Amino acid sequence: MRVLISGCGSRGDVEPLVALAVRVRALGAEVQMCAPPDYVERCAEFGVPLVPIGRPVRAGARPPGVLPPGAPEVAAEVIAEQFDNLPEAAEGCDVVLATGLLPTAVAARSVAEKLGVPYFYTVLCPDHLPTAHSQAQRDQYNEGADRLAGGAVNGQRAAIGLPPVANLFDYAYTDQPWLAADPILAPLLPGYDAVQTGAWILPDERPLSVELEAFLAAGPPPVYVGFGSSLKAVDAARVAIEAARAHGRRVILSRGWADLDLIDDRNDCFAVDEVNLQVLFGRVAATIHHDGAGTTHVATRAGVPQIVVRHIIPQVYYADRVDELGVGVGLDGPTPTFDSLSAALTTALAPETRARAAAVAGEIRTDGATVAAQLLFEAVSREKPAVSAQRGKT
Repeated sequence: MRVLISGCGSRGDVEPLVALAVRVRALGAEVQMCAPPDYVERCAEFGVPLVPIGRPVRAGARPPGVLPPGAPEVAAEVIAEQFDNLPEAAEGCDVVLATGLLPTAVAARSVAEKLGVPYFYTVLCPDHLPTAHSQAQRDQYNEGADRLAGGAVNGQRAAIGLPPVANLFDYAYTDQPWLAADPILAPLLPGYDAVQTGAWILPDERPLSVELEAFLAAGPPPVYVGFGSSLKAVDAARVAIEAARAHGRRVILSRGWADLDLIDDRNDCFAVDEVNLQVLFGRVAATIHHDGAGTTHVATRAGVPQIVVRHIIPQVYYADRVDELGVGVGLDGPTPTFDSLSAALTTALAPETRARAAAVAGEIRTDGATVAAQLLFEAVSREKPAVSAQRGKT
């Protein structure tokens, strides 16, 4: 069996795909990844073949003035790049799985349709499921997607011998996507239609650096502060450091995509770049982070109390779940006040919060990537019919 996995987005969007690729390969199948060039090194770490498509996602990797792949102005260019590269990458593939931006997903499903193989789309948060929206909202999304990308998509489809398609939102995301999120952290609400596999998390065995180990050993467990791919977290990071210090806590600051830096030269803070969060989160007193699915899952599995700042990224979901589960605090942002963050730390650092976090950690599934890989094998073994186009009026 040969699997094409296609994605475009931040590290949190692509890392689960790498986890799935590694698991699929371990079960005996071939894998071909397609993703932005930002992830060449990450895929190479695990020997996952990658066809880099399009421009980098991370702002610092793009020349000044170059818009990101998700910008409306570059939709036609992104679509053309996908259709130029995906068909060759997909040669001999038995199944196609995609996540991320709509233009990427539309191209992936079109290629699956051309090959006559099963296609699956994956989301990392229940709020992104089509059935999480009203029909009126879905109609609006379809209208906007068709207006933005319909001409470019159907021009490319015609070039590979496919008929035109409308309702691109529904076409790309399907009626029943996969949900790569843990049922405890992200339960499916009534009416939400999805195949929930559990989170796709790659076991990380990388050691912490000698310098970071020395910092950890030099005092009590610090507070982790990191906001992933967000580019607007400078003020939030400053407030987080000040609040942690007010509680007598040291800080580990993740630079992230915003290239955050320490606010002074005091020795109670330590800045890190890429680091093994699965190990680090087991060594800290609490985490302060954005609403990212990956970070929240890793923190929850580690049993560490969390403060999740809303509106750092355009998603507000996991902050509420952390609140509801009692494993931490959801906090309004994107820049919380010193007082609100200090109060949140009081809750997060309380013994009862850590006890609750440890209890919930024992309930989090660890087999999501295995479940998804087995579903791919089952889909191919059933010899599902070709993906049919959802044709609109032309």
